[in-house]
Amino acid sequence: MRKLLVSLAMVMGFSTMAQAAAEGDPAAGKEKAQVCTACHGQQGVSAAPTFPNLAGQHPNYLMKQTIEIRDGVRPVPQMAGIVDNLDEQDIADLSAFYANQEPNLGQADPALVDRGKSLYKSGDLAKGIPACMGCHMPTGAGVNSAKFPALSGQHPEYTVSTLQAYAKGERSNDPNAIMRGIASKMSDADMEAVASYVNGLH
Repeated sequence: MRKLLVSLAMVMGFSTMAQAAAEGDPAAGKEKAQVCTACHGQQGVSAAPTFPNLAGQHPNYLMKQTIEIRDGVRPVPQMAGIVDNLDEQDIADLSAFYANQEPNLGQADPALVDRGKSLYKSGDLAKGIPACMGCHMPTGAGVNSAKFPALSGQHPEYTVSTLQAYAKGERSNDPNAIMRGIASKMSDADMEAVASYVNGLH
């Protein structure tokens, strides 16, 4: 637990030294986003629960993920060829467009709320799982400066698949392996509960 807290503190410290992101133009981003609509929807809310909602997501997080997908740091087969030729300005424009869209409003499964809320707000001391809201904030809003994503309204299926990828080490672009360490301690039931809870958190 102490190592995890130190890692979190380091990430928060490093975020204050991060270089400023390119300034994005939402209007330009809207034009460039036409190729993205098939998977992510016209306004950044995807019809398929396996594709993430981008609407209302922080621009710094969107830029980080898109650049790392483009550069092969985060392998996403579905994005192959789509972002390969985007430069930093293109990515900043796209990120600004999606950040300015109204986020999705989801609904949690009542049967999973108690466990999901407990994990999100308090963690699980016995398993060494910290509270999710420590990084993602009490309302699921995330932290733009630290590139911690907003989780509110995200599809549960996508959130579960992301946690599973972290747990298996298939996704490894989390600073100091924070998410890999947390997800590896979560059961499938834990992942489903917290994913459902954040979908309805707003």
